[in-house]
Amino acid sequence: MPFFHYRSAEQLANEVNRLGLTDQIILDSQVRRLAQPVSVGGRKLWNAFAYHPMEGCDGTTDGRPSALTERRYERLATGGGALIWVEATAVSLEGRANPRQLCINEQTAKDFERLVKRIRQRHKERFGEERILIGLQLTHSGRYCYQDPRPVVGDPVLDRRLPARWSGRYVTDGELEDLTKDFLHAARLAWSVGFDFVDIKQCHRYLLSELLSAKTRPGPYGGDLSHRTRLARQIFLEIWNQIGDQILLASRINVFDGPAFDSSGRPEKYPQPFLYGFGCDPNDPLKVDLTEPIQWIKEMVDLGVQMVNVTMGNPYANPHIGRPFDRPPNDGYPAPEHPLVGVARHFQATAQVKKAVGPQALIVGTGYSFLRQFLWMAAEANLRRERVDIVGVGRGALAYPDFAQDLLNTGAMDVRKVCLAVSFCTTLMRTKDHPLGQAPTGCVPRDRLYAALYDHLHKGKAVKIL
Repeated sequence: MPFFHYRSAEQLANEVNRLGLTDQIILDSQVRRLAQPVSVGGRKLWNAFAYHPMEGCDGTTDGRPSALTERRYERLATGGGALIWVEATAVSLEGRANPRQLCINEQTAKDFERLVKRIRQRHKERFGEERILIGLQLTHSGRYCYQDPRPVVGDPVLDRRLPARWSGRYVTDGELEDLTKDFLHAARLAWSVGFDFVDIKQCHRYLLSELLSAKTRPGPYGGDLSHRTRLARQIFLEIWNQIGDQILLASRINVFDGPAFDSSGRPEKYPQPFLYGFGCDPNDPLKVDLTEPIQWIKEMVDLGVQMVNVTMGNPYANPHIGRPFDRPPNDGYPAPEHPLVGVARHFQATAQVKKAVGPQALIVGTGYSFLRQFLWMAAEANLRRERVDIVGVGRGALAYPDFAQDLLNTGAMDVRKVCLAVSFCTTLMRTKDHPLGQAPTGCVPRDRLYAALYDHLHKGKAVKIL
């Protein structure tokens, strides 16, 4: 039996109670705070729903948005959410995680400008006025770059699931310092083409995230927290000095890495103390310790960051932590805990960050998609109790891009459209048997286009894809 079998909010609440999670997962019964405007940096969002940056792996091979990319964001533009967080976009071609990841540079900037204009146009056509904020997540993939040699900045022990013949190399201090220029240039381009904010990505063990845990790295970019955050600090300062408040600063950040898990769903064994993850208790890497994450987030706010998107985990080493699931990805493992435990972990960590930061920055929460049609009930409760400011939905929005509009219009979400947390989107994304070297991803159960693509790639059925 799958984990999620609840037909009513009462059944879900009973399970939450059985698992002892009633302090973390609370369900509300009326839409109130979700429908109220939210302000950030002098700009107003018309509700408290955000679309998380979810990669489609569907750009062109030179990093431009494709027809599939445009389709995805047009669906979000008319979906009713107020914050459209455009997916991870590399600041250099060599920093991409796959051959179809977006990349913003002088050659692709006009394509991003057309994408932003199209999002705004479709939103205004649907709602009659513009009430959204559009941002771009800027990234460098570090050890997960698809081209060799793949750069490593910290100790690789956390990622034992990488291939044995993986050809990596340690990035030099000089190379890290030079990356500041790449992020600044990308941020300037994002501002010039019309994005409202940029997100400096510090999550999911990509380069800036890996630096947060580089406790064993010698030199100016490793060791104590001030060194591990040096590069991100330089990036924030340079963007603020060069662009100022003309563009909002945001960051999606891991507050808990967790250890790697093996193919049977057991955590890898590590020497004590555990030094290879950010936000981990050194005596037990399965426990969250937010001491350093909160310290760094407070400093980020002082550096001008106005939105912090709280997340956790590594999609390659412990995917259940970041995305609680019913069914694992094809290269994953069975869930080692009830997914509601993972949801509660997200909610609790976000609430602690919000309490520490207070009104100084907007805190965006994660972990809602597993709750399906009941996600808004938990979102409303978290908002009303000031545990979060904006509720983000990722894979749930791939399945159901207009969930916010349905909820605000009818007071409910359509159970026939919700994400099933069966990981077909991840399976599709990791399929390499595609003419362009990377299969684009979307919701297989809910979107006919991606269902057809999945059949084509995994069942051998001929189909025409954009």
